[in-house]
Amino acid sequence: MPSQELEPQPLEHYRAYLRLLARLQLDPRLQAKIDPSDVAQDALLKAHQALGQFRGRSQAEMVGWLRAILASVLADALRRNQAGARDVAQERSLQVSLGESSSRLEAWLAADQSSPLERAARQEQLLRLAEALARLPEDQRRAVELRHLRGGTVGEVAQQMGRSKEAVAKLLLRGVARLRQLLTDPDEG
Repeated sequence: MPSQELEPQPLEHYRAYLRLLARLQLDPRLQAKIDPSDVAQDALLKAHQALGQFRGRSQAEMVGWLRAILASVLADALRRNQAGARDVAQERSLQVSLGESSSRLEAWLAADQSSPLERAARQEQLLRLAEALARLPEDQRRAVELRHLRGGTVGEVAQQMGRSKEAVAKLLLRGVARLRQLLTDPDEG
């Protein structure tokens, strides 16, 4: 079916999505040592080098392939940071965790959509969501990610961010409102 076919997208199209997944996987204390942007860049570089090996035909397969590459890059970065040997179980754990993060993203976008066209549209929405999140002010982005994408309570988010629950609630309200605005009109600055 034509709607299932992968429309050629430059790998750069997936950068914000990969950066978001990397941020969600890295403990905030490690982000000072392992930059999610660098991890996403390394994953895109590996994907570019291996693009000839990609046999998928849909955007969902491309996203899954990129998540697997990201898991490998994250595992390498964590290993370098911990100066340890390769841990295949850790890589598999990261792949599962990245899949769960991606599923939470999809669930957050909502949808019991099942046709190939609707799945393709949902994949595109995921990419747009990641790009919109990247455009939020840092505190709003972090609050939204911790609450809605990591599943933390407002109290847990407040504790992680060193803020009051009321301050986090306001960040969440502003962040989600801004996200809706960016998703409705992506060209708005």
